[in-house]
Amino acid sequence: MSPTPPARRLRLGLPRRMFSQVLLMQVAIAAGVAVLATGLFLAPLGNQLDDQAMRRALAIAQTTAVEPQIAEDVVNTPPTADGPVQREAERIRKATQAEYIVVMDWRGVRWSHPTPAEVGRTVSTDPGQALAGQEVMQIDSGTLGRTARGKVPLRDSDGDIVGAVSVGIAYDSVRARLIHAIPELLAYAGGALAVGALAAWLISRRVQRQTRDLAFSDISALLAEREAMLHGIREAVVALDRRGRIRLLNDEAHRLLGIGDEAVGRSLDEALGEGRTTDVLAGRVTGTDLLTVRGQRVLVANRMPTDDGGAVATLRDRTELEQLGRELDSTRGLIDALRAQDHEHANRMHTLLGLLELEMYDDAMEFVGEVVGDHRATAEQVTEKIQDPLLAALLVGKATVAAERGGALLVSDGTWLPDSLIDPRGIVTIVGNLVDNALDAVAGTAHARVEVELRTEGRAVVLRVRDTGPGIPAAQRELIFTEGWSTKEAPAHRERGIGLSLVRRLAERQGGTVGVDQARGGGAVFTVVLPEALTEPAVEPALTGSTARTAEEETR
Repeated sequence: MSPTPPARRLRLGLPRRMFSQVLLMQVAIAAGVAVLATGLFLAPLGNQLDDQAMRRALAIAQTTAVEPQIAEDVVNTPPTADGPVQREAERIRKATQAEYIVVMDWRGVRWSHPTPAEVGRTVSTDPGQALAGQEVMQIDSGTLGRTARGKVPLRDSDGDIVGAVSVGIAYDSVRARLIHAIPELLAYAGGALAVGALAAWLISRRVQRQTRDLAFSDISALLAEREAMLHGIREAVVALDRRGRIRLLNDEAHRLLGIGDEAVGRSLDEALGEGRTTDVLAGRVTGTDLLTVRGQRVLVANRMPTDDGGAVATLRDRTELEQLGRELDSTRGLIDALRAQDHEHANRMHTLLGLLELEMYDDAMEFVGEVVGDHRATAEQVTEKIQDPLLAALLVGKATVAAERGGALLVSDGTWLPDSLIDPRGIVTIVGNLVDNALDAVAGTAHARVEVELRTEGRAVVLRVRDTGPGIPAAQRELIFTEGWSTKEAPAHRERGIGLSLVRRLAERQGGTVGVDQARGGGAVFTVVLPEALTEPAVEPALTGSTARTAEEETR
């Protein structure tokens, strides 16, 4: 048999859910406020009722004392239970519903009292202040118990003090009024507490919906996990409010976007400036895995709206992947070129072997000279005109790839570039992207040809890449530089629409410009101007008229 489960221990304390805790705290606060308000109201109410009773007693005493007959009777008649003073005092007492009205002489001897037997006796409390001409209000105890009293001097027609009048209001009646007011006051307090409890319940329900009925501990754990996740993941996270202002950036967002904490609370346009990255994050460009360029980084962005009208955008750095993709394309092109060269080399070797077997030695020597001369002429032609080794090597390799594709890559006769580039890698990227696009454009066309021209103007470098492809419609000549825009099908390993946008970014970073136009005879010609590309003004060698070319001959 299974062992008996241990008995559960009763746990006392606050409930775990935020809804229950908020409701309990708000009801407790409302109850505390109601009790405090009731107490603060009752405390002055008792004093106010006491004051009202003493003032009423004083007013009755003053009214009694102003009767001239009472003072005359106190002087001229003895204190008896059926005397005129007793009769008048009792009449006034019954009319005013006072507890007692005591008229005394200057010695403190009573001339009236509700108990006739007390007439002729000395009063139980000190009448000295009243006999001295002062009016007194107090709560004191006497022969009739605790009363609220008022004492005034009794004066004759000449104004001399001949005694005093003391009037008492039963204190029990004052207490009864106070007790009678308590239930009504508690009813008001209970109504206010009920309204407060209802308001607390409504607020707690709203809090419950907004927090999805989580406990405080759960929210604290979620916040800790969020901080760890945001600052630990290798993706940039940008949170926006409903007005499009930045409210959260993680560490990777600072790195990829190049902005700091001062961007929090600002709009995307203020923090990032105009551009595709701002449009993507703001939702003005929609889609999934949108490509954008920020500085020298290629980013992939996704944007998800939130329930409060804001949004959360994520950014991934694809710079290295994009570089690897381009290197893979270049490697594949070189492999294809080497494969073609290997095939062509085998054919040439077979031809040479046949010439040797036929003992046609002169023809064999001429054949070898022609083959070696063609390759040497191509390399020498590039290196004589382009003295930067990286750029020269690039164009030699691209010429081989173009030949394999059935086309030709030529270097213009007007080309000349010294070995004094400030950013040779940047220009290599620009030339490589433009040549790749041109080779793609002429692929499959008759007489495919791509021509590259590089020339200097002082410290500026002007690059033109002309192809014999179908050209670019005028309506699309600006769109082609937009990040992610392309008419070609993307390969499996990377996205399209990045090369020309990178060309523009690299040119603009050096203060240059990029443009495209229709070339003479068809095709497109891209022109890149880099005004500060050389370390010092270049001095071009003299060119003959047959070798010089102008931009007007290239673009019409």
